[in-house]
Amino acid sequence: MRPIGGLTPRFLLLSFCGLPLLGYAQSGAAVRGEVRETGGAAGPLPGAVVRWLLPAGATGPTTATDAAGTFVLPFPAQVSHRIIVSAAGYAADTVAVPAGSTAPYLRVNLRGGAALGEVKVTGRPPAYSAKAVDNMQTISARDLTKSACCNLAESFETNAAVEVSTADAVSGAKQIQLLGLDGAYSLLTIDNQPALRGLSAPYRLGYLAGPWIGSIDIIKGTGSVVNGYEGISGQVNVQLKEPDKTDQLLLNAYVNDLGKFDLNAIASQRFNKKWSNVLLLHNDHLGNRVDRNNDGFLDLPLATQFNGYDKVKYMSGKGLVLELGLGALRETRQGGQLSFREDAPDAYRTAYGTTQATNRYTAQARTSYTWPGRPFQSLGLLVNGTSHDFKSIYSFKQDTGPRVYNGHQNTGQATLLFQSVIQNTMHVYRAGLSFLYDDYREHLGTGRVYSTDTPEIVAARENRARTERVPGAFAEYTYNNSRNLTAVLGLRTDYHNLYGWQVTPRFNLKYDLRPATALRLSAGRGLRVPNPIADNAAMLASAREFYLAPNLLPETAWNLGGSVTQYFQLLGRPATFVADYYHTTFQNQLVADMYTSPQYIILDNLTPGARSYARSAQAEIQAEPAKGLQVKAAYKWLDVQSTYADQLLPKPLTPQHRAFLNLGYASAFDKWRGDFTVQWFGQRPLAHLPADGSNVGHAHGTGTSGLEYAPRYAALNAQLTRAFKRLDVYVGVENLTNYRQPDPIQNAATPFSAGFDAAMVWGPVYGRLTYAGLRYRIE
Repeated sequence: MRPIGGLTPRFLLLSFCGLPLLGYAQSGAAVRGEVRETGGAAGPLPGAVVRWLLPAGATGPTTATDAAGTFVLPFPAQVSHRIIVSAAGYAADTVAVPAGSTAPYLRVNLRGGAALGEVKVTGRPPAYSAKAVDNMQTISARDLTKSACCNLAESFETNAAVEVSTADAVSGAKQIQLLGLDGAYSLLTIDNQPALRGLSAPYRLGYLAGPWIGSIDIIKGTGSVVNGYEGISGQVNVQLKEPDKTDQLLLNAYVNDLGKFDLNAIASQRFNKKWSNVLLLHNDHLGNRVDRNNDGFLDLPLATQFNGYDKVKYMSGKGLVLELGLGALRETRQGGQLSFREDAPDAYRTAYGTTQATNRYTAQARTSYTWPGRPFQSLGLLVNGTSHDFKSIYSFKQDTGPRVYNGHQNTGQATLLFQSVIQNTMHVYRAGLSFLYDDYREHLGTGRVYSTDTPEIVAARENRARTERVPGAFAEYTYNNSRNLTAVLGLRTDYHNLYGWQVTPRFNLKYDLRPATALRLSAGRGLRVPNPIADNAAMLASAREFYLAPNLLPETAWNLGGSVTQYFQLLGRPATFVADYYHTTFQNQLVADMYTSPQYIILDNLTPGARSYARSAQAEIQAEPAKGLQVKAAYKWLDVQSTYADQLLPKPLTPQHRAFLNLGYASAFDKWRGDFTVQWFGQRPLAHLPADGSNVGHAHGTGTSGLEYAPRYAALNAQLTRAFKRLDVYVGVENLTNYRQPDPIQNAATPFSAGFDAAMVWGPVYGRLTYAGLRYRIE
């Protein structure tokens, strides 16, 4: 029996031997109603389970409330006049149904339970979801105001799950890590559709303005198969502000002591009950040349970005919802030495400099239809398209001319999704079809010409092209007994025109050991086709040459892990403790070897029999020990290793230990808000170039004792906000102690030498940063 994507058909059959394909829903008269939470922030309660109170051993229809807190529950075959309404974190309630009525409408209010009162959705909901089957943490709109959050990269400042670091000391690009793996291994979605992938990876965290974001969901481990086969380490979903729920007007202005400013404008219109629109605008600019560490290089590149996005929403009121979003972005960057001028005739001969220009256009559409009277049954179509074009120049070699890296990407994605139940909402299934189209065109020119070169040889060496067409199908079954167990089993199969059949199984489970204790487990396979240059774009700012091995294969990995969540009372107030562990094992990986040769970055497949893995463990506590005071503290341990030239070594620039502390205080009525964050980073291995450019790299056989390590350090951030009726004014400081990496650019005085390296950045480059801003809103 021939394996398919590493799995045999027999394995696939056994995995789904208990998965029903078709079901039915009860018809006839039904009880309708709504479930709301009680308290000062009363509102609809989605996800509440509604079922009939029946004799022992009897079964009947079960349903759950939708996003508006409403439900429809068919009458059971057995006689009953009472329903039970329950939700995680709330005391269950039994409600009588009026006798003799064929279509009663009930209004049910739930209060926070004694054991899980802290889970009650209020103005400050818990970050860790009590309902989700995944290990999911939410960064709310309120959390995003705890720091400057000018863009997505800065939205994780007060979060311990995701690490954000500077990619190199020239471009200013930011990158994230989840479970110790680069951001390319986590699926980034916008409004639950895959986005900002492929060639946009080096700068994608700067393409979303912070004020545009309504919330961010961080999911660790493999998630749903609905979103595709990527997402090896997890998913980061960015929910943009909704047209029918955001303020009529929000203006945000920010400026820092480097001379950088950000301007944002968000305007929404509700034309009527059905139509609404939101326009999101962003502009940032840095035109000031700053060199605080006196190395002759700009601490941050000169940059200008214009970014806009418009989203239209239609709600028919009869189950049909349409959304359409259109976006456009233009960004330019210039970095390098202070004396570099892009428009100078001899710019690439006299000074080192870099330039980047990006044009990006996006379109996104979502259509869903929910059957009237059957909120559990829906049909959806999700479509998105992207055109991404960039040009970059690194004036590196005086003798051969500049290094040039240009790329163009066209992407189209479509997903057709159907969801319904099998008999009742204890058994939910989703199934659908998908199609992915990716077209890549890249050019990496070094300016170097050999005597044996012909135009055909040069074109083959410098140009890369790849077109992917991937049709797929998927199915996902969810079991929820409405008391203490939820299990999700998913499987998708895709046919890749370049790499054949690929099969992606995934499993998630949530089990409530006690009313206040939840255990989660996840396991699954993930796959991604690497973009070797874009994934390692930071190395373009070094003297290293790129060596790309032929016949690069997709990266495949298995991820297994879980978490324990404990809700409890601390000093009489709600608190949450979460501990998790995840292990990612690669079957194949594009290994970026910076140890073996100091003159090259070697990009090759994981050799047969070699190992590559990432282990991540984290413990976090969130508490409110006093009214208005919130505390988050976490510790993370990482072990990320790969095989480099037959030797297992830790991945460069990944710290093994990290600690995190965030203190937040809000006075009565939120007039004053203060936040203080400490992030401590342990030692991390480096892969420096020899200062003299010699051909002496890491001495293989010496193990970790032969590695160079960056020192431990801590970064302290603080912000103070004063709120008025419609205006918030905030001031803050990042890197309060003014700590800086001593030499972020190796051989900065001789940037055209063989020992130049701006890619080994492990700490702050420009030191202390102070900023101020304001937010003005009309609700």
